[in-house]
Amino acid sequence: MNKLIIFFFAIFLFSGIYAQTPLPIPWQNASCQVQTDTRIRNYIPPARVVWQYGGKEGNLISGLDNLLLPGNGQTDLANNRICVLRSKENEHPSILLDFGRELQGGLQLVTGMPVSHDPVTVRVRFGESVSEAMCEIDGKNGASNDHAMRDFTLQLPWLGVTEVGNSGFRFARIDLLDANAELHLKEIRAIFTYRNIPYRGSFRCNDERLNQIWLTGAYTVHLNMQEYLWDGIKRDRLVWVGDMHPEVMTINTVFGYNEVVPKSLNLIRDLTPVPQWMNGISSYSLWWLLIHRDWYYYQGNKTYLKEQQSYITALLNHLFTKIGKDGKECLDGGRFLDWPSSTNQPGVDAGLQALMTLTMQAGAELAEVLGDADLAGKCKQKEELLRSYTPDPNHSKQGAALMALAELMDARKADSEILSVNGAQNFSTFYGYYMLRAMAKAGNYQGALDIIRTYWGAMLDLGATTFWEDFNMEWLPDAGRIDEIVPSGKKDIHGDYGAYCYKGFRHSLCHGWASGPTSWLSETVLGVQVVEPGCKVVRIQPHLGDLQWAEGTFPTPYGEISIRHEKRGDGTIKSTVRAPKGVKVIKEK
Repeated sequence: MNKLIIFFFAIFLFSGIYAQTPLPIPWQNASCQVQTDTRIRNYIPPARVVWQYGGKEGNLISGLDNLLLPGNGQTDLANNRICVLRSKENEHPSILLDFGRELQGGLQLVTGMPVSHDPVTVRVRFGESVSEAMCEIDGKNGASNDHAMRDFTLQLPWLGVTEVGNSGFRFARIDLLDANAELHLKEIRAIFTYRNIPYRGSFRCNDERLNQIWLTGAYTVHLNMQEYLWDGIKRDRLVWVGDMHPEVMTINTVFGYNEVVPKSLNLIRDLTPVPQWMNGISSYSLWWLLIHRDWYYYQGNKTYLKEQQSYITALLNHLFTKIGKDGKECLDGGRFLDWPSSTNQPGVDAGLQALMTLTMQAGAELAEVLGDADLAGKCKQKEELLRSYTPDPNHSKQGAALMALAELMDARKADSEILSVNGAQNFSTFYGYYMLRAMAKAGNYQGALDIIRTYWGAMLDLGATTFWEDFNMEWLPDAGRIDEIVPSGKKDIHGDYGAYCYKGFRHSLCHGWASGPTSWLSETVLGVQVVEPGCKVVRIQPHLGDLQWAEGTFPTPYGEISIRHEKRGDGTIKSTVRAPKGVKVIKEK
C-alpha cells in the first residue's frame, strides 16, 4: 500500500514539475539558427466594396455586406453570415474590396461549406490603386509581379482558412475562376504586418492639411520599417541607402531610436566592401556617411559609431582619390541624384560636387568623434579643395538645393532664381526634402509651406494615404482619384503616368523617400535643431509662416520634448517648451 501511495505521489509531483517546464522546441539547438520576427500582424476587414460583377442578371453574388463585418479568423459549422459567389459556365463573379488605407501584408480568406467539398480556384489581384487592382499584366502598362506577387491564382479549401500574399496594397480583387462552382466566404481580411512602435514625435497646427501631410509622411516610413528599412512596400523592397536618408530623418523625428536603421546600415556595409559603391551608385556611399553623422547626432550612440570606424576610414580614404587637383569631384560608378534630375547632367554634376563637400564636412566630424585627428584634418583639406570649384546647377532644383546646403551657392540666390521658380513645378518626392531645407536656409519659410500644401497635398487630394515614389504637377489636370474607378474623360493618375523605371502601374504609391515634410515641419516650424550629439543640447527656433499656432513633441534618448508656439497679435511668438532631464534647450526667436 505504501509503495502504491509513493508511486502516485511521484506521478503527481512529476506532472506538476512537467506542467511548469516549457516543452522543448525541436529546432532550438546548437546547429539551428532561428530568427525572431520583430513585427506583429493585425487583421483588418474591408472598409467598403468598390465594385462587383454579379453576372448579367446580377444574381451571382449574395451576402456581400457580410464581408464588411469584423471577423475572428475561425471557420465554423453554422455557416451563417456568409458571402456566396456562384459561377456559371461563362459567367464568373468578381469583387473589389477597399481596406481603407495602404497596408503591408496579405489576405486571410475564411471559407464556409458549400455542397461540394472540392477546392475552388480564385484569382487574387492586389493594387495600390483601384486601377492597379483591376488591370492585367500585359507588358505595356507597367503592372508586374516584380519584388512581390500582386496577381496570382490559388485554390481555397472547403471549410478552411488560407493566408496569402506579401505586398503593399490597399485594394484587392477576387475572381471566382471555376465554372459552375460555388464559393462560400465567411471573411476576407487584410493581414497588416508592421512594427508595433509608438509615435513619440507629433505635430499639430491650425492648418489641418499640414497635420495630415505630417502624419502621412510618418505612416509612409512606418510601413517601410519592416525587418529592414525598405524604400517601397510594393516595389523596391530593398535597402537603398541613399533613399534611406529622408526616411532616417523621419524616424529620428517620429519614432526616435529604432534598430531597423543600424540593422540596415550594417547590411549594406557588409554587402559592399570598399572600393565598391553601395547599390552601385557612388552618391549612395556618400549618403551612408551622412546618415551615420545624423544618426549619431540624434541618437548619440558612440559605441555603435566605433563599430563603423574601419569602414568609415576606408571609405573616406577612397573618396579622397575621387577629388581632382582642381577641386572637382570625379566620382565614377552610377552618377545619380534622383530620377527626375537624371537627364540634366550639369545639374547632377553640381549636386555631386555639393554632396561630396557635405560628406567631407561630415567625415571630419565623425573622425573627430572617433579620435582620428589625422583623418579629420585630411577631410577638412579636401573640403576646402572642393570649395574652390563652383559648378553651375543648370536650373536643376536638386543641384541648387544641395549647393545651397553645402554653401557653394548663396541660399537666397538659389531660392529666388531656381528653387521657388514656378512653385512646386519640378519638385520631386525624394529631393523635395532638400529643396525645402534650402528654402528655409534662404529664409523663405512661407514659400516652403505653400509648396508642401500644393505638392504633397495634391497626392492627398487624389486619395493617397501614403506618399508616392514620384509626383509631377503636370499630371494633375483631369486626373481621377486612385480610390475610384477612373470616370470617363479623366486620366488614370496611376496607370497613365510615371517615368524611368516606374512607368504606369509599376509606380510605387508608398515610398519612404517622399516623407520629407514630416521631418521638415518638426525641424523648421516647431524649430527643433539638434546642437550636440544625443540631443544633449537642442535649439528651438520656430518659423510659423502664416500659421497661428503649432505644437508637438520631439523624441530624444532622454524622453520627449513638448513644444507649443503661439503667434501674438504683434506677430511675435510665445513659446512653451518642456524638456526631459538631460536635455538642455536653447530658445531663439
